[in-house]
Amino acid sequence: MAILLSAPIHADKIRDLVQVAGVRSNQLIGYGLVVGLDGSGDQTTQAPFTTQSLENMLQQFGITVPANARPQLKNAAAVTVTAELPPFAKPGQNIDITVASIGNAKSIRGGELLMTPLRGADGSVYALAQGSVVVGGVSAQGKSGSSVQINSAASGRIPNGATVERSVVSSFGNGGDLVLNLNTSDFTTAARVAEAVNRAYGAGTAQALDGGSVSVRGPQDPAQKVAWLGAIQNLDVQPGDASARIVVNSRTGTVVIGADVRVSAAAVAHGALQVTISEQPLVSQPAPFSRGGQTAVVPSSNVQVTEDGAHMFKFGPGVSLDTIVRAVNQVGATPSDLISVLQALKQAGALHAELVVI
Repeated sequence: MAILLSAPIHADKIRDLVQVAGVRSNQLIGYGLVVGLDGSGDQTTQAPFTTQSLENMLQQFGITVPANARPQLKNAAAVTVTAELPPFAKPGQNIDITVASIGNAKSIRGGELLMTPLRGADGSVYALAQGSVVVGGVSAQGKSGSSVQINSAASGRIPNGATVERSVVSSFGNGGDLVLNLNTSDFTTAARVAEAVNRAYGAGTAQALDGGSVSVRGPQDPAQKVAWLGAIQNLDVQPGDASARIVVNSRTGTVVIGADVRVSAAAVAHGALQVTISEQPLVSQPAPFSRGGQTAVVPSSNVQVTEDGAHMFKFGPGVSLDTIVRAVNQVGATPSDLISVLQALKQAGALHAELVVI
């Protein structure tokens, strides 16, 4: 009976809690041209760099554009190309890229990205991008000026659009201990990760350095290190309890309250002040057969100030999340009201949680 009524223990794989130090992705960026557009490219009078880029490309093929020529390139657009180079990527592998217009092109749908070198933070070329752009947005405009747009048609992706030309040197194959960095720093979780590794491979194998990293001693042979790290990542660890936190998005009115949030004894009253201004213009007509009289519009404004009754609710000491939500729902508070109440409770010292406003 005790076993059936006991709560299940929540355990995660170590691979879901940590990242191996030195094993990371790298950002790549490049500048290129998308051609083959159906008249929706850059207006070269406002984006002269598009014409300059095309002239530089033509010079590489032995074509010289006269100095007095001003090509109007409606079918070309200047774009930025970005990609994420995953760890351990080798030359010849393909990666996805994102293409976005930097000029005034209306759409790059149906365009072809010309060969574009992608560079890393050190300025070296790590990949070459080229291919047909896939755009998820749609835009249409009539002759009268009416237009319809769904999502953005000025950016798109090219699946497997770049070929890796150079790999990034990783410290994983070097000798020495490995460091596992926690995705969320927590002293309890770090201690439990080290304990799980030591329980599986012997005492002294792992050591928690701080609340965010664990040092693990492993084999020197890179081939053995791969299999050994894969086995460690499959170990089960019960992470520590999350800290009491409330996340508030003031722009969208979203409020997320953690399960461990507690409130001390407090009484809260919250009301709303509403100001209503209505305009009802009146028309003044001149008297019949009057000379010099003109019809005039006389403004008439009506200003009202009302204040809703303040709803007061009381929190006892150590109130849980369920009680907070129930009390707020009973008074019919809106998300904006809830944000104001939480901020006031935090300033009064009655809210025992971290209040994060994004």
